[in-house]
Amino acid sequence: MPPKKSATPTDAPKVPAVTVCIVAYQSGHYLQDCLDALAAQTFTDFEAVVIDNDSVDGSIEALRLPDARFRVELMRANLGFAAGNNVSARASKSEWFATLNPDTQAKPEWLGALMAATKRWPKAASFGSTQVDLRYPLRLDGIGDCWHVAGVAWRARWGKPVSRVAPEGEIFGPCAAAALYRRDVFMELDGFYEPFFCYCEDVDIAYRLQLAGWQAVQVPDAVVLHAGSAITGRYSGFTLFHGHRNRVWTWVKNTPEPWIWTQLPLHLAYDAFMAFSVWRDGGSWKAVMRAYIAAVKGLKPILADRRKLMAERKASLPELARVMAWNPLAPLVRDIVKMDPPPSK
Repeated sequence: MPPKKSATPTDAPKVPAVTVCIVAYQSGHYLQDCLDALAAQTFTDFEAVVIDNDSVDGSIEALRLPDARFRVELMRANLGFAAGNNVSARASKSEWFATLNPDTQAKPEWLGALMAATKRWPKAASFGSTQVDLRYPLRLDGIGDCWHVAGVAWRARWGKPVSRVAPEGEIFGPCAAAALYRRDVFMELDGFYEPFFCYCEDVDIAYRLQLAGWQAVQVPDAVVLHAGSAITGRYSGFTLFHGHRNRVWTWVKNTPEPWIWTQLPLHLAYDAFMAFSVWRDGGSWKAVMRAYIAAVKGLKPILADRRKLMAERKASLPELARVMAWNPLAPLVRDIVKMDPPPSK
């Protein structure tokens, strides 16, 4: 009997350039549409992993995987968006890691446009998509995440006509509903902050990437349709609680001195204004108040992380200042942040 042929590097499975992670929980029909759109990408060198957070709505049982690039990983509990993505990122060997919400439908050129942008921006570690409202396709769902130095986040030009897409350029950070990250850098920063569970984890990792000296880029040709909080509900108590608590934690954890002290009055004013706005619009203002109480009670580990981040910060204050909004009215306008050129070194 001839000896077995020894394995060589050429025998090893080829590692795809990108791992696309879809964290799913009770995703219904959206999940199948998401995978079918992903299978039609013109850029084909990817694997797609569905991390299912113990769904019981039948969406996983009914799911048809388009081809061998797709697989499902079943979690034994609902880990949340942050931890679910981290599970996939840790297991991946790809150079790039993409996050994609189950309530999205990526246009065929989406992933290819993101990957092409990585060649043009070698100092960037994250790339964002043009998100178009799935229900009203003439309206934007956002073109990148913006951050006011006082601790308010928003998706730029949300609700504006699709003609208002901005040219390719730097942003504070991408919305993780459809984003691309350098996987090694993502993991060096420990990925998404898992205590967040969901909401604001993309703003938090964007801030940490900025502190570490990396650029973020918005790619106008990378288009996805996005339903937006289709699973959890945009104004549900769940969404309001996690969104507001995590926003406060993001601000406290990442904001350098002296900004955290100079901006504290405006931060508190915005907290009060947003609680009032939720009450005015008939939302669960009690969920917002519970969020603020939970944010304060949970500050001890946040402050510990803050000390570590500030000790390791590489970006200067001028470099950080240029990617943020400073006008107190900017969060009400929800527009892009126009950046000055990078400061010379």
